[in-house]
Order: sequence, then C-alpha cells, then structure tokens
Amino acid sequence: MSDADKFLYVDRNLVNNPLAQADWATKKLVWVPSERLGFEAGSVKEERGDECVVELADSGKKVKVNKDDIQKMNPPKFSKVEDMAELTCLNEASVLHNLKERYYSGLIYTYSGLFCVVINPYKNLPIYSEEIVDMYKGKKRHEMPPHIYAITDTSYRSMMQDREDQSILCTGESGAGKTENTKKVIQYLAHVASSHKTKKDQGELEKQLLQANPILEAFGNAKTVKNDNSSRFGKFIRINFDVNGYIVGANIETYLLEKSRAIRQAKDERTFHVFYYMLTGAGDKMRSELCLESYNSYRFLSNGNLTIPGQQDKDLFTETLEAMRIMSIPEDEQMGMLKVVSSVLQLGNMSFKKERHTDQASMPDNTAAQKVCHLMGMNVTDFTRAILSPRIKVGRDYVQKAQTQEQAEFAVEALAKATYERMFRWLVMRINKALDKTKRQGASFIGILDIAGFEIFELNSFEQMCINYTNEKLQQLFNHTMFILEQEEYQREGIEWSFIDFGLDLQPCIDLIEKPASPPGILALLDEECWFPKATDKSFVEKVLQEQGTHPKFHKPKKLKDEADFCIMHYAGKVDYKADEWLMKNMDPLNDNVASLLNQSTDKFVSELWKDVDRIVGLEKVAGMSEMPGAFKTRKGMFRTVGQLYKEQLSKLMATLRNTNPNFVRCIIPNHEKKAGKLDPHLVLDQLRCNGVLEGIRICRQGFPNRIVFQEFRQRYEILTPNAIPKGFMDGKQACVLMIKSLELDPNLYRIGQSKVFFRAGVLAHLEEERDMKITDVIISFQAWCRGYVARKAFAKRQQQLTAMKVIQRNCAAYLKLRNWQWWRLFTKVKPLLQVSRQEEEMQAKDEELLKVKEKHLYAEQQLQDMEVKQSQLNAEKLALQEQLQAETELCAEAEEMRARLAAKKQELEEILHDLEARVEEEEERATHLQTEKKKMQQNITDLEQQLDEEEAARQRLQLEKVTLEAKMKKVEEDVMVLDDQNNKLNKEKKLLEERISEFTTNLAEEEEKSKSLQKLKTKHEAMITDLEDRLRREEKQRQELEKNRRKLEGDSTELHDQIAELQAQIAELRAQLAKKEEELQAALARIEEEAAQKNLAQKKIREMEAQLSELQEDLELERQARTKAEKHRRDLGEELEALKTELEDTLDSTAAQQELRTKRETEVAHLKKTLEDEAKVHEVQVAEMRQKHGQAFDELNEQLEQAKRNKVSVDKAKQALESERNELAIELQTLMQGKGESEHRRKKAEAQVQELQVKHTESERHRQELAERMAKMQAELDNVNGMLSEVEGKSIKASKDCSAVESQLQDVQELLQEETRQKLSLNTRLRQLEDEQHSLREQLEEEEESKKNVEKQLLTVQSQLADLKKKAEQEAGCLENAEEGKKRLQRDLEGVNQRMEEKCAAFEKLDKTKTRLQQELDDLLVDQDHLRQIVSNLEKKQKKFDQMLAEEKNISARYAEERDRAEAEAREKETRALALTRELESLMDIKDEMDRNNKLLRAEMEDLVSSKDDVGKSVHELEKSKRGMEQQLEEMRTQLEELEDELQATEDAKLRLEVNMQAMKAQYERDLAGRDEMGEEKKRALVKQVREMELELEDERKQRSVAVAARKKLELDLKELEAAIDMANKNRDEALKQLKKLQAQMKELIRELEDTRMSREEILAQAKETEKKLKSMEADMIQMQEELATAERVKRQAQQERDELQDEINNQASKNALIAEEKRRLEARIAQLEEELEEEQCNTELVNDRLKRALLQTDQMNVELTAERSTSQRLEGARSQLERQNKELKLKLQELEGTVKSKYKASIAALEAKIGQLEEQLDIETRERQASSKLVRRTEKKLKEVILQVDDERRNTEQYKDQADKLNSRMKQLKRQLEEAEEEAQRANANRRKLQRELEDATESADAMNREVNTLKSKIRRGDLPFTMRRIVSRAGIESDEEGEPKSETPEPKPE
Repeated sequence: MSDADKFLYVDRNLVNNPLAQADWATKKLVWVPSERLGFEAGSVKEERGDECVVELADSGKKVKVNKDDIQKMNPPKFSKVEDMAELTCLNEASVLHNLKERYYSGLIYTYSGLFCVVINPYKNLPIYSEEIVDMYKGKKRHEMPPHIYAITDTSYRSMMQDREDQSILCTGESGAGKTENTKKVIQYLAHVASSHKTKKDQGELEKQLLQANPILEAFGNAKTVKNDNSSRFGKFIRINFDVNGYIVGANIETYLLEKSRAIRQAKDERTFHVFYYMLTGAGDKMRSELCLESYNSYRFLSNGNLTIPGQQDKDLFTETLEAMRIMSIPEDEQMGMLKVVSSVLQLGNMSFKKERHTDQASMPDNTAAQKVCHLMGMNVTDFTRAILSPRIKVGRDYVQKAQTQEQAEFAVEALAKATYERMFRWLVMRINKALDKTKRQGASFIGILDIAGFEIFELNSFEQMCINYTNEKLQQLFNHTMFILEQEEYQREGIEWSFIDFGLDLQPCIDLIEKPASPPGILALLDEECWFPKATDKSFVEKVLQEQGTHPKFHKPKKLKDEADFCIMHYAGKVDYKADEWLMKNMDPLNDNVASLLNQSTDKFVSELWKDVDRIVGLEKVAGMSEMPGAFKTRKGMFRTVGQLYKEQLSKLMATLRNTNPNFVRCIIPNHEKKAGKLDPHLVLDQLRCNGVLEGIRICRQGFPNRIVFQEFRQRYEILTPNAIPKGFMDGKQACVLMIKSLELDPNLYRIGQSKVFFRAGVLAHLEEERDMKITDVIISFQAWCRGYVARKAFAKRQQQLTAMKVIQRNCAAYLKLRNWQWWRLFTKVKPLLQVSRQEEEMQAKDEELLKVKEKHLYAEQQLQDMEVKQSQLNAEKLALQEQLQAETELCAEAEEMRARLAAKKQELEEILHDLEARVEEEEERATHLQTEKKKMQQNITDLEQQLDEEEAARQRLQLEKVTLEAKMKKVEEDVMVLDDQNNKLNKEKKLLEERISEFTTNLAEEEEKSKSLQKLKTKHEAMITDLEDRLRREEKQRQELEKNRRKLEGDSTELHDQIAELQAQIAELRAQLAKKEEELQAALARIEEEAAQKNLAQKKIREMEAQLSELQEDLELERQARTKAEKHRRDLGEELEALKTELEDTLDSTAAQQELRTKRETEVAHLKKTLEDEAKVHEVQVAEMRQKHGQAFDELNEQLEQAKRNKVSVDKAKQALESERNELAIELQTLMQGKGESEHRRKKAEAQVQELQVKHTESERHRQELAERMAKMQAELDNVNGMLSEVEGKSIKASKDCSAVESQLQDVQELLQEETRQKLSLNTRLRQLEDEQHSLREQLEEEEESKKNVEKQLLTVQSQLADLKKKAEQEAGCLENAEEGKKRLQRDLEGVNQRMEEKCAAFEKLDKTKTRLQQELDDLLVDQDHLRQIVSNLEKKQKKFDQMLAEEKNISARYAEERDRAEAEAREKETRALALTRELESLMDIKDEMDRNNKLLRAEMEDLVSSKDDVGKSVHELEKSKRGMEQQLEEMRTQLEELEDELQATEDAKLRLEVNMQAMKAQYERDLAGRDEMGEEKKRALVKQVREMELELEDERKQRSVAVAARKKLELDLKELEAAIDMANKNRDEALKQLKKLQAQMKELIRELEDTRMSREEILAQAKETEKKLKSMEADMIQMQEELATAERVKRQAQQERDELQDEINNQASKNALIAEEKRRLEARIAQLEEELEEEQCNTELVNDRLKRALLQTDQMNVELTAERSTSQRLEGARSQLERQNKELKLKLQELEGTVKSKYKASIAALEAKIGQLEEQLDIETRERQASSKLVRRTEKKLKEVILQVDDERRNTEQYKDQADKLNSRMKQLKRQLEEAEEEAQRANANRRKLQRELEDATESADAMNREVNTLKSKIRRGDLPFTMRRIVSRAGIESDEEGEPKSETPEPKPE
C-alpha cells in the first residue's frame, strides 16, 4: 500500500476478522448513551421489563438502561463501511461509530447515501496529487473509495452524458473545510476539463479560475476562533463548459458578506486578510499614497497586529497582486481598491465629541476626515457638513438636521461597512467579467455552492436566521432529490411502495419564514414593520407573536425573563432568536448626503462604486419616520430591504439548483482545538443533525435501505435454508423467493425486485445473527467430531506403541541372555550363508502367484456363464427374427405389386406437375422482368426528386437574401426615426419612471429565471451570439465616443435636418424601386405556385401508380400462395389415394362389400382428378388476368412519367426567372450600401463639429466660474434689492401651493392606476407570455411620451394629463380582457397537452415492457464485457509501461510540435479562408449558369405551350375535374385498403378460432384413446372367462393358431399405418416450423419498419427541439437587450435627479436679485445640456431597441428556415402580404414622420404581434405533425403487438405439435411392447391355450371395430359432413375408434392466408 492508499482504502483483513464476528454474535453487543463518548459499546446481560442490564465493553461496569435508549450494533462485516446507507442498523450511534473508526484510520471521506461526509483532518494528506486526479478520472463512484474527486467526476461525467447541469453543494460550520473542498473541486475540473492537455501549457482561463480564489480569500476571508482562514461570505461558483466538455468561462455569486467584521472583531480574531496584507506588504511609496499608519493607530483593528502561525502577510500581499494581474485587473483599479481599504480604516479614526450645551456632535480633529476625503476624492467641508448636519427631506422641504455623537458614529460605521461591501461586490463583478470574456458559449455548467451550514448559538440574530433559512431550503432540495432517486430505484426494480415526498416535511418551517401573506411570514412582517412610524424591535416581536403564535414550528418564550424573543423549530433542532436591531439590519440605512458626495467623487473608482445612490435607505427613513404620517404606504421600488434582496437572491439560487442535478458534500469539524486525530462525539453528532445527514438516514429508514443482489444473498444465507432450494440449476430470483419463504419473514420487512432483495433497516443484522448461530453450531459439531477422531487415533497409536514396547523389551532380554553364548555367535555368522532361510520368502511368492491364478480362473468362469446366457438369448431372438423374416417376405411380395401400380400413377402425376412447374417458371420470368422495369421507374423518380430538392434550395437562398434586404431597410428607417425622435423624447416624471422600472425589474427577474434554465440550449447559436457581442462592443465604443462629443451637436442641428431631408428623398426613391421589384416578385411567386401545383399533381399520380404496383404485387403473391396450396392439396390427395389403395388391396380377399367400396373409392379418385384439372384451368385464367393488369399498370406509369418530365421543365423555367430577379435585387442592395457609406461620412463630420463645440463649452464653464466669484462679492449689494423682490416671492409661493394641490390630485390618480397595473402584473406573471410583455412595452412607450409632454407643459396641461390617465385606465381594462382571453386559450392548450401526456404515458408503458426484455439480453452481454475488461486491463498495464517510455520523448517533441502547429494553424486559417471564398464564387457562378440554362428551357416550353394551347392544353376547369376524380379514386382506394385490413383481421380471427377448435379436437382425441384403453381392459377380462370355459376344446387349436397369425399380420399392417401417420405428423410439424420462420421474417420486417418510424419520429422531435432552442436563445437575447435598456434608464434617472435638485436651488434663490436671475438662466442652460444628455441616453435606449428588433429579425429568419420545408406556397403568400403591409406602413410613416410617433410605435408592436401569431400558427402545425407521428407510432405498435401475439400462438402450436409427437412416440413404444408381448404369447401358445384364445378374441373384436369405423368414415365422406382436413387425418390415422371420426361439424374451413 502506498502512502495515498492508506488514506483512501480500508484494510479488509482487519474488518473481516472472524474473532470480532464471533464476539459480536455471542455477547449481543449494543450501543448505550454516554455523556463522555456519546455512545459506548455494551452487551445485554439481563432484561427487566422496560429496562435492561448492560455490561459496558471497555470498563466492565453494569448499567441499567431504558430499552428505548439502547441502539442496535451492526455486525463487524459493516465496520468502516464506505457508504453508511448500506448499514443494516441505521441509527445515530452506528453512523457516529463508523465515522469515528474511519477518521482514526485516516479516512476522512465517507458516503451517506447521496451525501459525501468530510471530516477536517487538520493536517495535509497526500490524496490530492495529480496521480490521484488521474486515478479518479473517468471512474464510476462505486469503483473507487470515497473522495471529493469522485463526487466531482461523477457530476462532470453525468453532465457530459446527460447534457444536464450539475451542482455540488458544500455546507458545514466554519472551519469544517468547505473552502478547501471547493478549491479541490475547482482544481480537479481545471485539470480534467482543460482544453490544454499539459499542465505547463495550461490555458489563461484555467489559470484565472484558479487565481480567483486567492483574491476572494484576501478580501472575504478572515481569522476566527475556529478557523484561521474562514470564509465570511457564501459563494456559488458556476463553471461553464462547452459541448466538448472544455471550460469556457465561470461566474461567481456571493451571499451574506459579514461586513460588520470590517469595523469590529471579537477577541483573538482578525478582520479581513487584505487589511493586514496591505499594512505589512506595502512599500514606502504605496504607504504615502494610501496614507497608511501603524497597526495600533487604527480603531477598526480591534486586536492590533494579530498574526497567523505559518502565514506571511507580506508574501501573501504580493501573491494577491500577482493574482490580480493574472485576472487582468489594471493597476489603477488595484490602487483604487487599496485606497478604499485604507479609507475604511481611516473612517474608524474619525472622533466626535458632544458640545457643551447641546447634544449636537462636533469634530475637534479633522485629520482623519482629510485623509478620507483625499483618498476618496471629496471636499472636506462638504463631507464634515454631511456627517454632522445632513440635509433631510421633511415633507417637500429639505432641512439641516444636527446629529448627536451616537448618530454620527453610527453613520461613519455604516459608511465604512457599505463602502467595503460595495468594493467587494465590484471585485466579484470584475472577476466575473474576466472569467466570462471568452467567445465560446457554455452548453452546460457545474455549480459549486460554498455556504455556511446551520448555526445554533445560545442567542441567534438576523444573520443566523438567514443562514438557517438557506439551509432549510437546501435540505428540502436534498430530501426531494433523494425521494426522486428512491422512487426511480423502486420503480426500476418493480417494487410496490407508497412514496412519501419528505421534501414537504420542511415546508411549514419555510412558510413560517418566507410566506408573503395570509398569515405573513417573519421576513414579510419585518419588511412591513420597517415602514411603520415609530416601529421598534419590540413592536416587531409583538406582531410576529400575534400573527404566527399558533404556528406548529413557532414557539413563544416560556418565561418572561427569557433573553430570547421567539424560537423556531428547524429540522436541526430548536433555535432561539433575539430580535435586537433587526429593523436597522434589515433597512441597512446610510447617510444619503455622504453617498451623493461619493457619487460625485473625483476618483473614478469611488464614483463607480456609489453610482446607484437612489437605492439607498436615507436618514429620513430612519430618523424622520415619526414625521411621516403615510410612511408605510411608500411607493414600490423606492429601495429594497436586506431581507427582500436575500430572499430574491436565494429564490434565484434555488431555481438554478432545481434545474441541476445536485451532489451534496457535508463538511464536519471534529474538534475546536484544531488538533489532528481527535474527534469530539457530541460536536460531530450536533453537526450531523444540522447538516441533514441524520435527516437523510431518517428518510432511508422509512423505505428499504438495505439492498443485496440475488447471488450474494443466496451465497451468504443459503446455510439458513439448507433444503429449500432443489438440486440443479435455478434462477436467482426463484431461489431467493424459496429461501425467504423458508425463513418465514414478515412480508412487510422485505421486497423482491428484478435484480435485488430489499430489506427494512435491521433485518440483515437479524439474518447475520441467525447465520452466525448456524455457523457456530456447525463448527461446534465439526470440532467435536474432529476431537473424537484425533483422540481415537491417539489412543490406537498409544496401544500399538505399548505392544511394540513389550516386544522390544522381550527381544532385548533374550538378546542380553544370548549375546555372550558362543553357539549364538556361530549361528548368527552361519545363518546368512544358508539357503534354507530363503525358503519362507519363496513360499510366500508362490502363494501370491497361486492366489492370482485362482482369481483369473473365477473371472473366466463367470464370463463363460455370461456368454452362455447371451447365446441362449441370441438363439431365441434368431428364431423370432426368422419367423418375422418369413412374414416380411410375404408382405414384401404384396408391397411390390402395390409399388408397381403406384409407380404408373406417379408417372402420370409427375407429368402434370412438370407442366405446372413450366408455367410457374414463365410467371416468375415475367415477374422478374416487371421488377427490373419497376427499379428503372424508381431511379427516374429519385432523379426527379433530386432536381426538385436543388430547386427548393435555390428558392430558399433567394428568400434569405430577401430577408437580409428587409433587415437593412428597417435599419435605415430606424436611423431616420432615431434622428427625428431626439427632438421629442425629453422629460419624464421621476415617480412614474420608478414605478414602471420596478414593475419591469420584477418581470426581468422572472425572465432571468427562464433564461437560466434555457441557457443549455444556446450551443447551436454560438456564432450568432458572438456576432451580436462584437456588435455590442462596437456600439459601446461608439456610445462612449458619443458621450465625449455629445455637447457639440447644437450648432450643426440645421445641417443634420438637411441631411435627414436628403435621406428621406433617397428612401422614397428606394421604396419606389422596391415596390416595382415586389410586383415583379409577386408575378414570379404566382408562377412558382402554379409550378408547385403541377408538381404536386405529378407526385400524386406517381404515388397512385406505386400503390397500384404494390396491389399487383400483392395479387401476385396471393396467386403464388394459392399455387402452393394447390400443390399441397394435390400431395394430400395423392397420399389419400395411396392410403385408399392400400386399404382396398388389403380387403380384396375379404368380402363382396369391400369390392363395392373399392369401386366407390375409384369413382371418388376420378372425381378428385377432375377437380384438380378444373382448379388448374382456373389458375391459368387468373394468371392471364394478372398479366393484363400488369401491362395496363405499366402503361399508366409511363404516361405519368412523361407528365412529370413536362412539369420538371416548366419548374426549371420558373427557377431561371427567379434567378434573374435575385440578381437585380443584389444590384439594388449594392446601391443601398453605397448610400449607407455616404451617411457614415456625414456622421463623422458631425462628430468633428461636436468636438469643437465641447472646446467652446469648457471656455464657457471657465467664464461661469469667474462670474460665480463676482456674485459672491456682490451679495452685500443685493440686500437692498431683496425687499423689492419679496412681493414676487409671495406670488411664487402661491403658485407653488397651487402646483402642490394639482400634484396631490395627480398622485391620487396615479395610485388608482397603480392598483390596476398590479392586477395586470399578477395576470402577466401567471401567463408569462410574450404577448403580455409586448403590451407592457407598448404601455411604457406611450406613458413615456405622455410624461414628456406633461413635463414641458407643467401646470397648464394638468387637466389634459388627467384625461390621458383616464384613457390609459380604459386601455388597461382592454388589456386585462385580452389577458383573460389569453388565459382561456392557454387552458385549452393545457388540456391538449394533458391528453398528449396520457398518450405518451401509454406508449412509455409499452416501451418499458420491451426494455425489460432488452435488459435480460444486456445482462448476458455484461458478463461477456467483464471478461473482456479483464483482458483489456492486462493490456492496459502493458500499455502504461510503454507509455512511460514514450512520455519522455513526447515531452521533447511537444515543444517543437507546438511551435510548428501554431504556424501551421495560421497558414491553414488563411488557406481555408481563401478556399472558402473561391468555392463560394465558383458555386455562385455554377448556380448562375444553371439558372440561365433552365430559364432558356422554360421559355422555350412556355412558347410551345402557348402555341399548343388550343389543341392540348385544356381549360383549368377540366384539370380541376381530373384532380377531383383522382381524389375520389384515392378515397376509394383508401376505403378498399381499410376493407382489406378488416378482411385480414377477420381471417386472423378465423385462424385463431380454428386453432382453438384443433386444440379441443386433440383433447377429445386423447380422451377417446383413454376410453378405448379402458374398454380394451374390460374386454380382456371377459375373454379370460371365456378362455377358461374353452379349455376342453383342444381340437380347435390349429385353426385358432392360423387365425392368430392372420391377426398378427393385420396388427403389423396397423403398426405401419400408424408409422405413416406419425411421418405425416412430422411433415406437418416441419410445415408449421416453416410457417413460423416466415412469420418471424415478417415480424423482423415489421420491426424494421417500426425502427424506421421511430427514427423519423426522433428526427422530427430533434427538429422541433432545435427550433425551440433557437426561439429560446432569441428570447434570452431579448432579455439582455431589456437589461441594457434598464441600465440606460437608470442613467437617465440620475440626470433627472440632478435636474430636480438644480430646479429646487433656482426656486429658492429666484427672489433674491437680478444677478441670481442671470445665474438662473445659466442653470437653465445647464438643464438644457443635461436634457440633451438625457436625450442622448434615450438615443442609446433606441439603439438598444434597434438591437432588440434585430434579434426579432433573427427569430424571423429562423422561423423562415423552419417553415421552408413544409408549406412553401403558404409561406410565400404570407411573406408577400406582410411586405405589402410593411410597405404601406412605411409610406404612411414617411408622410407623417414628425407628427405620428405614437402610431409608429403601435404599428411596430402590431408587426411584432403578427410575428408572434405566425409563430403560434407554426407551433400549432408542429403539434399537429407530432400528433400524426404519435398516431403512426401507435398503429405500428398495435401491428407489432398483433404480430407478437401471432408468433406466441405459433410457438404454442409448435409446442403442442411437439407434445403430440412425443405422445405418439410413446404410443408407438407401447404398441411395440404390446407386439413383443403378443409374439411371446404366440410362442407360448403350444403350452398355454388360454393366451392364444385371448389374443384371438382381441384380434377379432379389434377387426370388427375397425371395420365399423371404416364404414362410418366412408359414409361420412360420401355425405361430405367431414371437413377436408379431417378426411386427410382419417385417411392417415387408419381405423382406430368409433368416436375418433366424429369431429365437430361446426368448425369452418380455414381460409387461405
């Protein structure tokens, strides 16, 4: 094991320890709660009612525990399991124990169902190297040990395979390792999905993606008590991938930045890292620029210079700056950010004091303020005034309000927090901009959510509630996804289970927090309370208690003295909340005076940060609440609370996550000491609850969490059911069913699926216990037997040793006595020399030889006896065979006579057969000749179709060019409109704009949600979008240039008007030319329509001829079938003839009655021959008719072909005419382009003039400043003039009062209008259709125009404004009615969709059945695949070794190859461009030549047609009549086809009925056989009695013997007949098999047809999806344009705000003096300039509208492409009518361009509505086509079902035939046995007369019965009662029984198939 493997893989040797298994089984180990360890292991010793005595395993103490507190322990088999969902005992103790064991083994990753649980190791592990990345790359999750790489790889692979967006959700406490795991995910994706293969050459995008993290960590992370690098914000990183799986961009969204950390920190904690980085790492120059000081001089750094061990702030500062450089953030922006950070620190150093006699605050030392103003580019005096005495709006006036010390300090702290937060948001936006700069568009994405987990402190605030609310939503998402996966698993395995959506369990708690009304949730109440006067946190709590007091998830504080205000029951537990400063936190108020100063800052970076000042909650909202009586009725869109913003942000996030496939990672902190290898059980358990791991386990326990494969279950638990499974092979499922039956498990505890057995939690542990008990019993018995055996062996050995010892002792004693005796010594020396001592050995050898010889002798005797027995048997058999041979020779002689007769008849029949075969061959030759002709016809048809396709392609190109011309015309018009509207579009009321913009932002938010779900479908439109982006960038550059030069256009407005007039004149000329061209185009279209009609007629005729051809082929096939049937019939008749002849010859010698029968049969044979000849004649007649039909059909086809050729020539002529028109249009297009170039030249001149005007403007500004200085000097002189102007001032006050009264009336009317717009919006959100959006856009435009006029007229036109508002209300009521109609239409569409859904469900069920069958085949393939994988793995190992050798050489060659590739790529690009251009030129030239040729041909044909019109070309009415006739024929053919289908169905039904009758007949036949056997037995008994009576009659023995021999012969003949019948049955079976093969071939053809239809359906669906994708991408582009419009309007609002402030100043100083009046005039000039700026902004909005229209044009182009293939003529007519309408509208607009702006907008909107209507019509057509295709699929499926049923029936028939054959074979064997018995009886007849008599009686009676049956059958044949098939059966089967020949006469004759 390598170092990395130790931290990944479990050592299974330790896990599979048999001692541990035995210990667990014997001790009954359980888990007991423990205060110190969470849970301790113990063994149950005693049970006393509800309590148990448990002995603890570690200490040995005995403890009394309640039964409910005890938790079961898993078997040791489940120790350190990788997926905790596999645990059989799913409980808290088991989960904790498993995690602890794995953590102590160094395994930090563990799966828990869908979760991946990660425990922070607090040390670096070697499991994140590149080798590990490669190891996990492309592997399945279950193939590798748990790892964050496995989660990432599965999400990446499923994204690539399923094209579904993925998300990885990392949650957990601070310090649990969320950020680190997020980094690892990004690192893995950057490695795997990089477009650059080597790490050295990693792409810029991948580098930026990896470098984004250090920047975010520097500005968003900080040191806390728990974690040295804690993320103080949540983030959602979205990495986009293209179709090939390469990274193409990324986007980061942030949530809940802890901005309060910037101003104060707890003990031993730091603020954000960037403060320390900057103070430590900044050089001297930077320190002076940023006004930096020492750590201790900053008040906002609470703990001074607090360092982090092992971290150098200076190095990290340089790393952060380097990361910013890689992220392409310029140095000026970097300095701007650092200045903001320094200014935040300086804000903390501003000190305030209370003045002596008042509460007012003062600033004694303003050095810090000066530094702040220097860094942020503000005026010091303005800044101090804004802090100490800001201007607050009270009513309609502004008042200077002095601030207290506390208020000033609060304002400064709020400013610091807001500044830092805005800078952080800007940084994230900047990073996103850098990551999204690629031109490639993302097809799908993987989102990584790194967000704080559940937080439960003693007292929790507003931030904790937001985090817990987020985690509730995420847990609901997890529960829902887990529920869906469980449901899929159970459905796949076919298990019945009532599903519970556990995601709904959390809904009450979520409603309690977020519900908007009835009753409102906590966030809604908080937002409401923020607008109440004198509202406090206490009043908010009272309101919450009042509204939500009865909610099940809400609890009031139990005691009055409780610190908590209320508590909420979350899924993780009960959480207490303290509502201190919730209103302030929710509103997040700021000093708006300072904010406006920051907005006007000279520092560009600071002013950009504070550009959205209007969205701020000002001081008057907080301080002056009590002075505002109607404050809670504030207008919508004034500002958004923190709660609202977060709720919207979260809803967007959840919508994104719901559209993705989520993967859950739960990070856990093991201890608070940051020690490695230590785990606090209680801390981990709390986190498991908070992270939802235990919640997931709770859901698991509701179902069947333990799954085990059939094979494994059988292998492991078969020991428990030894006799349940029979020997031999058995399917795994059946074996498991038998095992579970014998185990007698409760049915509720298990379910049996298709491949697995499912168990409830704990069942497997019970089975493991039983298995262990069984194994222990077996082992104990085995051990006992082994011990006994070993003991017996040892005892026997001891006994042998004892006897041996005694012998040795005896011998030793004897030897001691003899060893000194001399004779013994002599004996020992002489004995070896003697031969006598060897005699014993020789004797032994002789004895052994003798024994062997005896054995051989015995064996030979036995063989001899066996041979004698065999010889006797053979002799007996020989005698029997000799007798048989004699009988056979007699029979052979008779058979030869029969053969000679049959041979003669056979020759006659063969001659007839040869004639028939010759005719058949002739017919076949004719058929082949017809087929060759048919193929030629088809080739001609294909050629014609190709030519038609080419013509259609050319026509489509013309249409595309036409569309581009229209687009260019529209652009020219829009430029003219923009130039005209610059004079009209000016002033708009601020309140109306804000309300409208807020409404549209809600719409935009909804549309953004749609666009996010639709971004997947943008892959095919990358090129279009990149073009749009290029245009957008160009336009932005142009806009910036225009903004610089905007004030120079005043002087040259007259010249511009002249240019406009010239342009209008040019447009008029162009329109006249366009009208001419349109008339020509209409004529060409009319020609094309005529040609298309002719083409359709030709195609119809071709189809009809093809149908006739197919009918003729069917007739031919029917004739062939009839011929085959006739041949079969002939063979049957021949067989019957042979059978009848054999019967006749057998019965020749019998009686005269039999001779009569023979004559009758000969007459019948003659009759049959006649019928055969008649049928042959009829067949010949039919063949002749067929030939005539074929000839006629061939002639008709030739005529139609000629007509098609003529049509083709006419179409070519029309095509040529269209080409000429196209060339003319191209020339016109060139002229238009030249005009455009001239207008561009003029625009450049105007820009130069604008620059000159700007220079003049700067001079005038300088002059104005000088005048302002003079004005300050002259203020003393103006005091005298003030008295004179006081009267004028009084008048102005009266006028302002009147104005305010009128404004109040206007506000009332606007409130009424608001209510109506809200109603309209609610309908809009429900319908979400483009129609409503366009209505709202139209209303917006109208209101803008009206508001501009109102501002210009001011007080004089208030009454006219009221009238306009009433008109608006009426219009909106009409819009509401339209919306209701749209709703009804949508409901109808919804019903249709539901019906389609039901149909698709039915189809899905059918497909499921086929899927199961395919699954079985797939399993077999998988086995083969596993074998192949083993071979491949061996080869891969060899390949790896070879790759290592190659790698070094590749690295060297790669450097040179890359340089070469770059050069080659550039060369290739240039070559490809050149080639593409040359190809286009050549193709255009070829097309032109072809068009010219076709045109000439068409003209020649037209002249021919005109000349031959009187003779040939009949009137149009005649053609229509022929068309109607053809249609009638087509309808008749359809009806005939339907009738034929009905007949075919009827024949199939009849066939089925016949098969049923056949089965009944067979059953009856078997019953008759059984009855006959019984009758035979009864007869035998009666014969035994008769034989006993006839014992005395010995003289009749010889006669009886001769009769018996005759009977035996008859029986042998019967036997032969039966054999012949069996042969016939076998032949029938073969024929049936042939039919089966034919049916199978037909079925294959049908399956092929079905696959073709499926393919066509899939193609149609793919086309539909492509069109939907195109539409949705266009909608997304439109939404982007609307966003740009909104930004432009924001800028416009700022300008208006400045204008209002300037007007207020003018009104205040109007009454002072004449000099101020002059100043007023200058200010008015300034207003005019601002209005011009506003005008230019509106111009920009118009440009945005232009882009929107271009996007709509592109949608039109896509729609044109979509409809081109289906309805060519209809579309051309629609396009022509649309062009006419547009032409008329354009003429009207040119005449009334200056006066009718409203009508212009309405016309454009009407055009858009018309386009939407067209789109809806196209969608309807698509749906109809889909329905038609689904119907076709259903029909084919029905046919397939019928074919499958037929095949099943045929299979059943074959099985029945096989069964019958088996029965007949058995019957044959029985008959043979009977025959052998009869022969034995005949041999014994000499000795035993009784047996002979019995045989004789049997023979006579059977002969009589057969004669009777023959007579009855013949009589029936004469009458014709029997069907033909039964006659054949009777003739084959012979005479067997009376009842057998009586089939049911009701069965009809089978029709020929």
